[in-house]
Amino acid sequence: MRLVMVGSGYVGLVSGVCFADFGHDVVCVDKDPAKIARLKNGEVPIFEPGLDTMLEANMRAGRLSFTTDLTEAARDADAIFIAVGTPTRRGDGHADLTYVYEATREIAVLAAENAVIVTKSTVPVGTGDEVERILREFRPGANISVVSNPEFLREGAAIEDFKRPDRIVIGTDSDHARYVMTEIYRPLYINQGPLLFVSRRTSELIKYAANAFLAMKITFINEMADLCEKLDADVQDVARGIGLDNRIGAKFLHAGPGYGGSCFPKDTLALVKTAQDAKSPTRLIETVVEVNGRRKKRMAEKIIAACGGSVAGKRIAVLGLAFKPNTDDMRDAPALDIIPALQAAGAEVIAYDPESMEQARQVLNIGFAEGPYDCIEGADALVIITEWNAFRALDLKRVKASLKSPVVVDLRNIYRPQEMKALGFTYHGIGRGA
Repeated sequence: MRLVMVGSGYVGLVSGVCFADFGHDVVCVDKDPAKIARLKNGEVPIFEPGLDTMLEANMRAGRLSFTTDLTEAARDADAIFIAVGTPTRRGDGHADLTYVYEATREIAVLAAENAVIVTKSTVPVGTGDEVERILREFRPGANISVVSNPEFLREGAAIEDFKRPDRIVIGTDSDHARYVMTEIYRPLYINQGPLLFVSRRTSELIKYAANAFLAMKITFINEMADLCEKLDADVQDVARGIGLDNRIGAKFLHAGPGYGGSCFPKDTLALVKTAQDAKSPTRLIETVVEVNGRRKKRMAEKIIAACGGSVAGKRIAVLGLAFKPNTDDMRDAPALDIIPALQAAGAEVIAYDPESMEQARQVLNIGFAEGPYDCIEGADALVIITEWNAFRALDLKRVKASLKSPVVVDLRNIYRPQEMKALGFTYHGIGRGA
């Protein structure tokens, strides 16, 4: 099939490359000429394992192309996906749908008579109705269908998630759109794929509800971690003990400095605002948003306490800046709250991250090291914020020898407290008791 992806950011690019890898003819469109130029040269502007290789292979095969011109791309497309950004709107917390509606107006003029318009962007409930209204306004006689097809991609594992999904949610009441979407996703499975057809509004809500529930699990285990520290219990054992119950499950029960990234912060906030507007407030999610925001700030207090109550004039080594491993995404990363708070308390911060330092330079005024040991050399304390594989098996004797004082604050519980103590470290984890 001929597919067009409007928006070549994280979701649009990963989806477009994967669809091309299934054999579809895909054109990715973006208004940023510099981004399109890089993509045409085979340069991927984001870090996602395996994406660069797959992109180059499909470009060579002629199934994947990039352009700034939607006109030619949209003319014969079977389906046009809207995958533009929906950031949090300043001032009120709602999702900003400016780019979605701008794309819709352009598509309305250009789409074929029986094209299927697919909202891939994460949007509030009812957005598809407005997209359809705009299309009808511009093309009253066209047989254009509007579908909701939210993405459920984890950064760092997006290709695997796309090719082997738990479910593919499709919101439509059109038989034609149902056929087209079934054909688009048919290559995923030899037998029937995990397609879930629902109403468009239900599909839009599923995306928000899923992310809110996962954010709630993270926030729950973080609060249990705080309780563990007060009661001399171990949050990792608690997480394992409850996670083995298949009604709960072990995923997203890893205590840490709070959730970040491109999805959970903005989607939980957007769901809260949507629910408030509908006069059906989601009190649990409101609390999750509040607790998570407070937690990231409290992590700086934890580090300061570990350093004897003051970091003034001290050099703090930070390993990990991205909000999670295997991505360069700095959006709402805990580091963006923790590091400025340390600097405000008088600390000098030097950091290292395997992939996100280019992004971090745009938002943090700190020193950057060329590797983990360069970062640690001469520091008064080591703080681990992101659990990259490269930090999981550091030469601890070398780490201790490099530090001025053997203080380690492990915000991801990578290391074992007993072993760190035996090596002479003053070790502080999350929810590990006294």
